[in-house]
Formats: sequence, C-alpha cells, structure tokens
Amino acid sequence: MHPFLAFLLRLIIALPTTVAIWLISFFVYSQPYWLSSLFALGGGAIVYLVIKWFTNHSYLKKHRLTRKEYAYIVKNLKEAQKKIQRLQKVFFSMRNIGAFKQMFEIIRLTKRIQTIIKKEPGRFFKAEKFYFYHLDSIVELSEKYTFLASQPAKNDKLSYSLNETRDTLKDLKRSIEKDLYEVLSSDIDHLEMELDVAKHSLKTLKNPLSKDDERRTIK
Repeated sequence: MHPFLAFLLRLIIALPTTVAIWLISFFVYSQPYWLSSLFALGGGAIVYLVIKWFTNHSYLKKHRLTRKEYAYIVKNLKEAQKKIQRLQKVFFSMRNIGAFKQMFEIIRLTKRIQTIIKKEPGRFFKAEKFYFYHLDSIVELSEKYTFLASQPAKNDKLSYSLNETRDTLKDLKRSIEKDLYEVLSSDIDHLEMELDVAKHSLKTLKNPLSKDDERRTIK
C-alpha cells in the first residue's frame, strides 16, 4: 500500500477512537476537559501506533523481509530514483536521434525494474547488479556523452569516443534487459509450469479415454 494511503487509513481508524475516549472520559466519568483530552490523545496515539506496527509487520512478513533488510532496500531505491532522474535530464538534452531512441529504451527498462521492486521489495536481491553496477555506469556514461556531444567543435578522436560510448550504452542496455529477466525469472518459471499443466489438460480433454478404456469400449 502507498505510504500516504496507509497513513490515511491509520488516521481514519484512530480518530473515532480518540473522539470516543474523550466523550466517555468527559461525560461518563466526569473528568476535566484537559484530562479527557489527554486521555483521548494518548489512546488515539496508542491505537495509531499499534495499527502501524501490525500493518508494517504484515507487510514485511508477506515479502519475507526483516526490518533491517527493508530499510536497506528503501534506502537504495531512493538513491536509484535520483539516478533515474539524472538519466531523464540527459534524455531531454540529447540531440542525436539514435542516442535519443537508445536512451528512451534504457529509461523505460530502468523505470520498469524500479516499479517492480517498489511493489515487491523482496525481489531487490535479484536486481543487485542493476542497482550497484549497471545503473551507475549508465548514468555516468550518458552524462559524459551528452557533455561531449554538446561541444561545438568535434575532431576525429571525439567522434570516435562518442561512437564508442554509444556502443557501450548498447551493451549496458542488454545487461539491463538481463537484469529485468532475472527479476521476473520466478514469474517466467511459474508461467512455464502453468503452460505445461494447461497443455497436459488439453491433451487429456482431446483424448479422454485411456487405452484400457478404449479396449473395453471396443469389446
């Protein structure tokens, strides 16, 4: 669940509890206004924190993560988001059509991986190469490429370096595609298993009678 929606849900549950505690304390037990307010705020805070702990615990249990692992993943996702934003700046400053298309594909792949990991943080460890090697390399190379390509005067050496950089970015794009495949590997395996089951079921439907059954039918 989105952090803001989770916060809103906790607030919606905690607020009625706070109001109920205040009303009971003030009208039923005839406590002073300030003391009733204190009880209400304290009770509401406890309910809010209990719900927060329970939802966080359930979320971590669902994704089979410890609090330390989750904090580590969130930290790396935030850092990766900043790098993706740098890539987007590079994308809008490119003038070469080929490089423009190439960067568009790279950003699409990086965003796809980032979206999947945000939704299912347990997959982060399958994408460590992407987060710790490939993404850094792409950002650095792309920024250097854009800087050099923007220079008004170009000699043979500079043109050669730009071509080499584009080729390297192509290789890195293929590496990111492999990273995405690795992140989705469990889904692909599951799909293949489901396809095998479906194919077997179709064969059974087409040939409902076994050989023994066929013999009995003939007799």
